[in-house]
Amino acid sequence: MTTAKEIITYMESLQNEEQRKNLMRFFKTGEGDYGCGDEFLGLKVPQTRDVVKLVDRNFQLTEIPELLMCRWHEVRLCGFLILVDMFKKQATKKLQNDNIAIQKRDDIIRLYLKYAEQANNWDLVDLSAPYTLGHWIMLPSKVKDKQLVIDQLAQSDNLWRQRMSMVCTWMTSKMGDPSWCLKYAEIHIHHPHDLMHKAVGWMLREMGKRVSMELLRDFLRKHVHEMNRTTLRYAIEKMNDDERNYWMHA
Repeated sequence: MTTAKEIITYMESLQNEEQRKNLMRFFKTGEGDYGCGDEFLGLKVPQTRDVVKLVDRNFQLTEIPELLMCRWHEVRLCGFLILVDMFKKQATKKLQNDNIAIQKRDDIIRLYLKYAEQANNWDLVDLSAPYTLGHWIMLPSKVKDKQLVIDQLAQSDNLWRQRMSMVCTWMTSKMGDPSWCLKYAEIHIHHPHDLMHKAVGWMLREMGKRVSMELLRDFLRKHVHEMNRTTLRYAIEKMNDDERNYWMHA
């Protein structure tokens, strides 16, 4: 498949009504819920990943906006996953310092940020932000202040942009840098939304597991009394029973 229209037509042909209803319940699309109004075809994530595999290797970045602006949740996911795939191809060890690849990575990130609000549910954010934004942070770029880019996401009044600023740190922690996680965990520690409580705790847990449990403990010593309980439970999930009990009753 070489165009967005071909992808959309193909994905619409896979529509599954029973699965569509299940997904609409799971992703909280009811009135007043965080996913209110989102529309589904009824495709599971592995099906959408299979569609990405069918996309022509010369698929153009200019086709992506049509996917990201589509009414269907799964088509938007497909668009974001194609961006992930495009980014990955420009981020191999061989190409990390290549000027053409650097420009292509920056172009992918600019488009990702332009359409960030189209990632309007947690799965769209979580399956794309770490592998685009998070990886980009750690690679050479012509953008002088990458932290400013993430700061702007964190300071946005849009929940999904805020979540991007937090979950993108999964990759920075994986690559050995805990500073991004610790910075944005502090920024979001008083966030009112449950999806951010979970994101902050999840990223702290990953930072502890991948970089330093002692850094996680230091963060807890400083913030345990002000942390949301969901955030705390997520953060300490990989600790042993005695230590989890200690932090829950600190």
